[in-house]
Parts: sequence; structure tokens; C-alpha cells
Amino acid sequence: MVLRLDWMAEALYREVADLPIVSPHGHCDPAWFSADQAFADPAELLVIPDHYVFRMLYSQGVPLEKLGIGVPVEERDARAIFRLFAAHWHLFLGTPSRVWIEYVFRETLGIEMPLNADTADAIYDAIAERLSERAFRPRTLFERFNIEVLATTDGALDDLAHHHAIADSGWGGRIVPTFRPDAVLDATDPRFVENVARLGEVTGEDTGSFVGYLEALRKRRAFFAQMGATATDHAIEVMHTEWLADPAALFARIRAGEASATDKARFYGHMLIEMAQMSVEDGLVMQIHGGSRRNTNAQIMDRFGRDMGADMPVATDWVRGLEALLNRAGNEPDLRIILFTLDETTYARELAPMAGHWPCLRIGPPWWFYDSAAGIARYFDNVVETAGYANLAGFNDDTRAFMSIPARHDLWRRAVAVHLSGQVARGYFDRADAAGLARALATDLAREAYRL
Repeated sequence: MVLRLDWMAEALYREVADLPIVSPHGHCDPAWFSADQAFADPAELLVIPDHYVFRMLYSQGVPLEKLGIGVPVEERDARAIFRLFAAHWHLFLGTPSRVWIEYVFRETLGIEMPLNADTADAIYDAIAERLSERAFRPRTLFERFNIEVLATTDGALDDLAHHHAIADSGWGGRIVPTFRPDAVLDATDPRFVENVARLGEVTGEDTGSFVGYLEALRKRRAFFAQMGATATDHAIEVMHTEWLADPAALFARIRAGEASATDKARFYGHMLIEMAQMSVEDGLVMQIHGGSRRNTNAQIMDRFGRDMGADMPVATDWVRGLEALLNRAGNEPDLRIILFTLDETTYARELAPMAGHWPCLRIGPPWWFYDSAAGIARYFDNVVETAGYANLAGFNDDTRAFMSIPARHDLWRRAVAVHLSGQVARGYFDRADAAGLARALATDLAREAYRL
């Protein structure tokens, strides 16, 4: 039990515990479901893809190479990696990672023995045996987890071959892509010009011109929507939007290598508005993840590449940053934007008042560092009084660790029950209202926010 529930919270939790899982934003690999092959080994399943895990171990002096990071698959010693993880399991006390992984051991894998250095081999063997069974193949687990829909996150240039294969297989699981165009929008990307040229090749448009570039983006959005996408996704460290009088001229300077860092930031700010306007046209929900400074450890970046656990929260100015976008498109009835922040100080000060006014805005659930029981409690305390519940986007697990999806949703539903029980005790509403809100926060708001 991760949270102690009073009798009312327990009753509210029981009403939503078995509802389907709606997972509208995450980073699972669609190849898992197109091939439906067994997961390779316990280390590949639980350690290597999970930056929550390896960043903690790295913080305590464990080299990433020892965890299989940056090591060719054929050179990895999966058992040694798992032993190292088990020997450091105590480091995760108090963290949501511990809660999620213990849930996976107990509820998904049926392993009751505690993990430590002495039990590492026995647990490794038990997991490996489970993974060899058809019952633990990705599609079977998807159905066992009662997942209604799972969205992946896919680059703008992705051919979505695995999504095609899933659709052609006749399997009934609903796996949909999400359009992630940062590589062809953010001119600070070192490969931006190359990526834009590739965008032209993929779409048959002349992306040497700004008009052709915009049309290529529309075509890619349409392709993703045809494959089932309902949303786009954008990440930005410094929140900035502005409508440029002559974006074509700046686009040309960027392609010629003549633009400054400020120019590039202004161009991305303009393109976020273009994306919002395209969302008005095609109905794709726009997600903006703000306030993360990426890849702050230069040595790790140089040796292992991006997304190696060194991304950090930074202060974010949502009000001024989104002002240009909202004043150009924010009153459009067909626009939907979901905002995610790593700056918790903005929940009460900025995001809740903004979502409580602008009809296009919804507040995403606690993200990344704050996807925990305490983080969820703080979130509700900060946003509900100003934004209400209807301006929230429900829950998404935002994970690369497929096995953890039920654990994350279970923690959310328990935390929702605790929050709502407290609201009833304080006299804000009655038990019937709480039951309706529990269901909405578990599934209905996510369906509505993402137009699923």
C-alpha cells in the first residue's frame, strides 16, 4: 500500500481502481507491439531504458557504462547490471520509482521476495522465466493492463512503420502516434537545416521556401492524424512566443547559417503560434512541456548523447511567454492546449489562473520530478481553487517503462481518492460529487482533453 487511505478514500479508490487505463502521452516504443516479441532480459526491462533509475545510481557514483548505457547490446552483461541495481535498491527509498517497481514486482510479475544483493540472482531468474512466457509478451500485457489507448511520441520525420504494422496485424489494441516536430521547428537543433531538407524529401514540398515549409508541416500533421494521432507535443526551455512580421526572411537566414541564437529563439516562438493555428485547422491537441533545461551535464552529453538523466527544472514565465500565442489563437473554440511544467511555483500563480480564463487551456498532471504522491497532493492544492477540475487534463504516465504504466495510474488514482476524501471532509462537496470527480480524474478528463 503506497498511501494510507481512510474509509472514504478507500471507497472512492475502489470505484475507479479497475477502470481502463487511458495513456494519452508517453514514450513507449511502438516496435514492442508491432513485433510482439519477448522483452530481452530483466535489465533491459527495468534498468537500461529508465532514466529515473539510472540517474539515481549515477548520483551515487555508479558509472553509466556499468548499467549498460552506451554499451552495445552484444557486450552487455544483463545479470551483472541487475545485480548492481539490486545492490543499490536502498537508494530508492522514499522515491516514486521504488513504489512503481515494487508494484511491478508484486502485481505484474508475482514476485514477493524483497530485492537486495542476496536475492538479485533469484529475482533475475524469476523475471527471466516470466519474460519467456507468452503471457508476458507486450500485446498480452497491454490487454492484461486493461489499456484502452496508448499514445507514443514520434518524430516529425518518422515513417510510423511500426504503427502501420500494428494496424495491419489485425490486433485490437489501440496504439496511436503523437506528432513531435521539435527537430523541424527548433532552429537551435544542430541538425535543423538538415532536418528541414529531409522534411521536404518526405513530403515532396520545397522546404527551401517558408511557404513550402509550412505546407510540408501540414502534410506531416495530416499523415499522423490519418494514423490515429490526436495530439502534437512540443518541448521548450524558455517559454517564448511572438508573431513575426516576416518569418520567411528569418527562415532564409537560418538556412544560410546567418542567424543568431536570439533569432533562432524568436523563430521557434513564431512557429509555436503557427502550430497553434494549424491545430485550429486540423483539431490536433497541442501539448507544451516547459521549464526543463536539457542535458545539463556536458560530459554525459558528449559521451552518451541526449536524455541521460541530466535534465533539470528551471523557472518558467507562462503568462508573458504564451501571451502572443493566446492573443492570436487562444479564443478560437477549436483550439486545445495542454500545459505541463517543471516549475511548480507556476501552478497557483500562473497556470491555474490562465486555465481558469482561456478556453483553449488545460493543465497537465504533475510531470517528471513531481509524479509522486506528494507531488500530486501539492498539484491539487495549487490548481483546483482557481482552475476547478474541468480545466485539468486527467492523468498521463509519460513513461518509457511499459511495465510501470499500471503502477503509475494506480498511484494517481489512490492520490485522487485521498484528495477527494479530504475535500468532502472539509465540506467542499459531498460523497456523490467526489465519486463523479474520481471517475473524471481517472479516465474521462484525459479522454476529453486529448479528444480520444
